[in-house]
Amino acid sequence: MAQSSIEWTEMTWNPTTGCNKVSAGCKHCYAEVMTRRLKAMGVEKYRDGFELRVHPDALTIPYTWKSPKVVFVNSMSDLFHKDVPLSFIQQVFAVMNDNPQHVFQVLTKRSDLLPKYSGQLKWGHNIWMGVSVENQKVMNRIDDLRGTGARVKFLSCEPLIGPLPNMNLTGIDWVIVGGESGRKPRPMKEEWALDILEQCKAADVKFFFKQWGGVNKKKAGRLLLDQTWDQMPC
Repeated sequence: MAQSSIEWTEMTWNPTTGCNKVSAGCKHCYAEVMTRRLKAMGVEKYRDGFELRVHPDALTIPYTWKSPKVVFVNSMSDLFHKDVPLSFIQQVFAVMNDNPQHVFQVLTKRSDLLPKYSGQLKWGHNIWMGVSVENQKVMNRIDDLRGTGARVKFLSCEPLIGPLPNMNLTGIDWVIVGGESGRKPRPMKEEWALDILEQCKAADVKFFFKQWGGVNKKKAGRLLLDQTWDQMPC
């Protein structure tokens, strides 16, 4: 558990760590870079580097929070990785359902497992489910998400590395847009972000602009059309 600098959440909780690349959005994975640092620092949880690992001891952590939190689940992994047993995913969902005072934001690039697993999971009102949609090649993830039992469904269009025209936003509650950051970021065009904004307005979907990204993301800022977009679903 850690406080987070991610603009759309408050803290992170990682019952699994490690992952592998599955699409273009993974090319400059921040979690992989961070894992190398944590391993070098001798953090026990990351002793195996970026190998997929489950951490049953982390399941007790949400019970210790004394005030309501907004929590990004598995910022350092993907809960729906093929090597995470369904039984462990169900344990994570049980913890989230046991703590309805918190909002848990789950994000995956492996949306193909959502239709398979959704009926075997309990979708409490506080469990938000999202998929990463970085370019047109993975827009099919939106359909996989739409079929889940999550009350709040969201898209993370970050890093946005291509246009996303004519998305079907039926049943989608929230869209996050952000450019890639790091040493060799791929550029995000303003027209891509503006087009998504207009799609969200037309579909009455909440829009959150996270960042422009770039080598110096703080300097680039997060203004779009000279304003900050921090819309969140209820």
